[in-house]
Amino acid sequence: MKIAVVGIGVAGAYLMNQLSDLHDVQVKGFERMPEKEHDAVCAWATCDNVMKDYAKQCGLNLENYILHDGKKMKVDVGDGTNSSKNIEINLKGMVSYDKLRLIQDMIKGTDISFQKAPNKATLEDEYDIIVDSTGFHRHYLPKLKNELWIPCIQYKVKYDNTPFDDFYLKAFPSLSGYFWYFPLGNGYAHIGSGDFQRKQTHIFMESFMKKYPCQVLKKVGRPVRITPPSHCLPFTDGRKTIGVGESIGTVYALLGEGIIPSTICAQLFVENLYDHQKYIAEVLSTFKIYTNVYNFIRKSINKKFNIIKDFVEVLKIYKYMKSSEDRFGMEVNMLNMLKLTKI
Repeated sequence: MKIAVVGIGVAGAYLMNQLSDLHDVQVKGFERMPEKEHDAVCAWATCDNVMKDYAKQCGLNLENYILHDGKKMKVDVGDGTNSSKNIEINLKGMVSYDKLRLIQDMIKGTDISFQKAPNKATLEDEYDIIVDSTGFHRHYLPKLKNELWIPCIQYKVKYDNTPFDDFYLKAFPSLSGYFWYFPLGNGYAHIGSGDFQRKQTHIFMESFMKKYPCQVLKKVGRPVRITPPSHCLPFTDGRKTIGVGESIGTVYALLGEGIIPSTICAQLFVENLYDHQKYIAEVLSTFKIYTNVYNFIRKSINKKFNIIKDFVEVLKIYKYMKSSEDRFGMEVNMLNMLKLTKI
């Protein structure tokens, strides 16, 4: 079987590593960015309780890539003037890690053409399966209608005096997005922001950088899809192309987190390589709660959320996250979740 994997991000790199080990598969990767400019855009935070197992599956030790081991995360849900509005979350496995280096080591020894985004017809002539792991762009799959996405911007910065010793988030009004500060060790950090309204990003980012001067080393921007898998159907074009990762909505919208979900999705694809209908069914089942999260976020953004009418939705999300604390790398508290619904 000949497989083309297009887009070498988190999901694409994992697929290249795992599929290259199969004796009855010939896999070729394609990445539109030049090899020297290949980057892992947006955030570098994950949960080592989960990612260490996926790294091990690829013959790698996640400990070698960890830059900062989080203990407490401060979430500002107020206007920045009232500390009682802040949420302090105990962390239990949340880390920042060298995402790009891990991706590069995952794909080491695999067959990848960089600076190349092949024509779909050309790929169909040569390959049995085309995996669309192009993330938000979903280049080879049918375009979606009425989807929800958030534009994001991120800086890699260097501080002489770091503003925080640990993870920090600033939640924007109506949960339209948030600002993040992720420490990378030795004075380095990622600071970034995503805002559905396209307003708070510039206002808060400018005030933060003015308050905490830093040296900007790199700037990247990209949109993040928060439409869940259930709203990203079809996952195929009905011919040879099938989606994996963010291209089919594997982003946990409440946290804007896609690293672990996309890796889980890639593993589901590997396990169901010869049964795509089962793969689709397992993706929809595994990420079913993402629909509830999406409904909650969409109502909040549109100012239609009502804690009484929508409490059942919030309770489902809370129960899911509470039962999966090790997966999220943080303690989950109902009071904190209720605070989020009020901003």
